[in-house]
Amino acid sequence: MITETVEKLNLFSTKQKLKADVILGDCLDVLKTIPNNSIDLIVTSPPYADQRKNTYGGISPNKYVEWFLPISKELLRVLKPTGTFILNIKEKVVNGERHTYVMELIIEMKKQGWFWTEEFIWHKKNCFPGKWPNRFRDSWERLLQFNKQKNFTMYQNAVMIPMGNWAKARLKNLSETDKRRDNSKVGSGFGKNVSSWLGREMAYPTNVLNMATESSNKRHSAVFPKELPSWFIKLFTKPGDVVLDPFLGSGTTSIAALELDRNSIGIEILNEYYKLAIGNINNIKN
Repeated sequence: MITETVEKLNLFSTKQKLKADVILGDCLDVLKTIPNNSIDLIVTSPPYADQRKNTYGGISPNKYVEWFLPISKELLRVLKPTGTFILNIKEKVVNGERHTYVMELIIEMKKQGWFWTEEFIWHKKNCFPGKWPNRFRDSWERLLQFNKQKNFTMYQNAVMIPMGNWAKARLKNLSETDKRRDNSKVGSGFGKNVSSWLGREMAYPTNVLNMATESSNKRHSAVFPKELPSWFIKLFTKPGDVVLDPFLGSGTTSIAALELDRNSIGIEILNEYYKLAIGNINNIKN
């Protein structure tokens, strides 16, 4: 196991030094060296079933749950009780139908002790068009949110978005129902008071993230855009917290963490990408 620490002077409010630990090794082995309850946020995109064969060898859909559960067990141990785990994962089509390994993994992780809180959808705005005989091209991926308990750290105001043009028309002429709390007719317990949004310029987003697929790094077989981990880092951490990516790849998560004044730990099993991640992190300008 090889570790390299990259330090970046924080030029913002805290004036502290941030650390980006980049570790070469198998994440299952490396995770065992990380203390209990020490990580604020885990954001990662492990190899999908039967994908990245030329780089990571690929994992059979039928073996995926068995492969990942020992890793998720260690992630559960190192995550703080108030922390969050975001897992970017996607089903694979096998013999013309969707394989169930993602659903199976969710169920087994729940048995393991994880609390499955939410599912975000990454809508790939610029997805290349295409079709197959029995389906169309995917333009989305799952981002599963797991926690250790119901109460966890969350900074919703950090990801608020402009209200948008819909508010001008929707709030212009309010009905009597709009001026009071209107409970759901299906008995869900949810309700809304439309008038409470009068005069507001910002609103909370939905769980659908509309982001392009481009990445500035073209030397890795599968890179998610930096905006993706950045969004979750802002939502679930504060400056100085620790972000972990056990499948670091080219270093995108660590770069996003440093730019947002968070510490990071990244684990990468391939020497080529380990060196690439270090180079990319070192290229960050203060």
